[in-house]
Amino acid sequence: MPGLAAADAVLEGRTLRYEDGPRLLWQRTYPAALGDLTGPLNVGNLTYLGVGPEVYVLNADSTVQARVDLPGLVASLDASSGTVRVTTQGDGYTERFTLGDAAQGAPVQERVVPPPNPEITGWLARAADAVPQSELAQAAAQDPTNPFLALRQARLVGIQGDTFSALSAVRRALSAEMPFPAWVMLAGRLDTAGFPAAANLALDRAKRDAAERGFDPEISVSRDTLSAYGNPSGYVGTLLAQSRLTRAGAWLAYLRELHPRFEGGPALYLRYAALLDAQGRGGEAEEWRQFTRTLRSGTLYNLGPDGTGQVRDAARLVTLALLLALAASFAALVARAWRVQGEDTRPLGGRFRSLLRRPLSRARRTTLAYASFGERLALVTLALGLVAAVGGWQWTNHTGQGLRAAALTSGTYGGGWVTARLSDLNLRPSPDAALLAGLSAQLDGDDGVARAQYTRAQTTGAGQEACALNNLGVIAAQRGDVPQSRESYRAALAIRPDLAAAAFNLGLNPGTPSTAFQQQYRPGQPRLCYPDQRSLARAVSGDLSVTLRRDLQQPLALLNDAPGQSARLGAALLGALALLAAIAFTLLIPRAATDARLRRPAVYRVLALLLPGAALLEGAWGGVLLLAWGATLAALAPLTGLISYAGLLNPAQVTTRNLLLAVLIGVYALNTLAFALIELRHARNTRRERAER
Repeated sequence: MPGLAAADAVLEGRTLRYEDGPRLLWQRTYPAALGDLTGPLNVGNLTYLGVGPEVYVLNADSTVQARVDLPGLVASLDASSGTVRVTTQGDGYTERFTLGDAAQGAPVQERVVPPPNPEITGWLARAADAVPQSELAQAAAQDPTNPFLALRQARLVGIQGDTFSALSAVRRALSAEMPFPAWVMLAGRLDTAGFPAAANLALDRAKRDAAERGFDPEISVSRDTLSAYGNPSGYVGTLLAQSRLTRAGAWLAYLRELHPRFEGGPALYLRYAALLDAQGRGGEAEEWRQFTRTLRSGTLYNLGPDGTGQVRDAARLVTLALLLALAASFAALVARAWRVQGEDTRPLGGRFRSLLRRPLSRARRTTLAYASFGERLALVTLALGLVAAVGGWQWTNHTGQGLRAAALTSGTYGGGWVTARLSDLNLRPSPDAALLAGLSAQLDGDDGVARAQYTRAQTTGAGQEACALNNLGVIAAQRGDVPQSRESYRAALAIRPDLAAAAFNLGLNPGTPSTAFQQQYRPGQPRLCYPDQRSLARAVSGDLSVTLRRDLQQPLALLNDAPGQSARLGAALLGALALLAAIAFTLLIPRAATDARLRRPAVYRVLALLLPGAALLEGAWGGVLLLAWGATLAALAPLTGLISYAGLLNPAQVTTRNLLLAVLIGVYALNTLAFALIELRHARNTRRERAER
């Protein structure tokens, strides 16, 4: 570093003054909206000043020589070691960066991952917008590194009719260096200003910058994250509303290449396809639909990006169906046992008083005590299904919450912000969590930690082991050990033959969108393997059996509200477990009365007709009819407005409603036929018994 110059920069309040002794050479005031100021740090004839999340390198004549975009607010500047080091402060984390030669733009030596925070990613645009129009020319001359200032100039001179100057200003804007979220914001403004070709170039710069920073199309992106990264999906929605399909197609191509798995993506793709259909471009529309279908691969049960929502709706439907089936069964059993139970409990003090006076004797005369063993076993099966359904509902809530966590939906792994949020998730110790931790470390350049985590991930023959082997091969390739890297790739393919990353690294060219992205935007670099949604779900909450085992070990924890966990749903699960235990206990109680004594009361017969399968629990057909009836009614329940299965089915649609009604009619028809056959058999048996007497 050159020695300190005679003139020094000093900071007074929010004004940076460059003084040569008592003489003021220049000064610049920074608005409070730009954030805290840090420094200045005088190094030779250069001045380093932290402004919010930026470090400006200013020449002695006050012009900006370089600007450094950092992922957090600048907390300190230091050059005591001979190089300029910057400390940034984020939300619960601190990062340190080393700046290179200012003549080369002061490049950051470490990986910089912009956090999904609009205050950080939108800083450059806000700084340009804060400049009054009367000072725009001076501000643009002093800070040629801010492209938003150049774009404002382009729009201003364009309004005045100076097309040449406008295009020159646009070219200056496109020559800047900045993180990809700022490029996306710039592209949107270029589009709005009437420079679509320049907007396309800005989007291409955004993709290249994102690829260099470790962002990848295999990683999901939440709606909030995408909004902080320039909100391209929101802009696409605006373009589609205006029927500007050409521009919408350009922006959707950006999303498809870099963030294809963004939240709400499938709906937006299908909306675009429908508009293409309306214009007679059916081939293009079908291609977008096909692309949307490919996004299901690797998701939970291959249901698509919102698979947890569909599984949750299925669990809710099954829960309601089983509740209806259990209620119908109990109603039928109560109707059949009511008279005999009253006779048996009269000596004990009556049907209800005996519960307090003679509880043990009364326990042998509960309604289920009058049911046959087969009927009780059927009820145990229904209750067991109810526990699994409510537990599955709880599991999907927890898993869905985890999969939507910001750390897993920011488009990349690693970096200070993602690492801090990842630690907040408290992932289960598992091979899948180890794979995720290893990938984060590898992207941040910590190969030692990455190797240790990948070793932990290699405990099964499943996909995470193949992924870990591929990534170990990437580490070997980057240190020049080509034979070892190829051996790792082959081992990964042997475990998982469909692993596109390993195939790509072996030169097999699998032709997937992710490998095409790698080939275009990271040419010559081996491809990493990223965990799919199924692996992330296991890392977040494990399988359903893991969740149920945890709930059984800590039942009172179910009554606490927590992210992804409802206290009411926890209470429902405890209630289902209690019901299962109570019904299972009745299997040990001898039957209190025979069928001959119970007979078939009129109310019981009416309920047998109204509640299909409720009076047929002894046989398999009874259970089938009962579950079919309960499931059909549960599927029709959204028509009441009390419940919905938005991700599963919509009975308000005529076709769906008619199909469900047809099933319901069929269930009642079969139940009526079975009821008639049973009544005939019962009548025949009764006549035979009378004849024998």
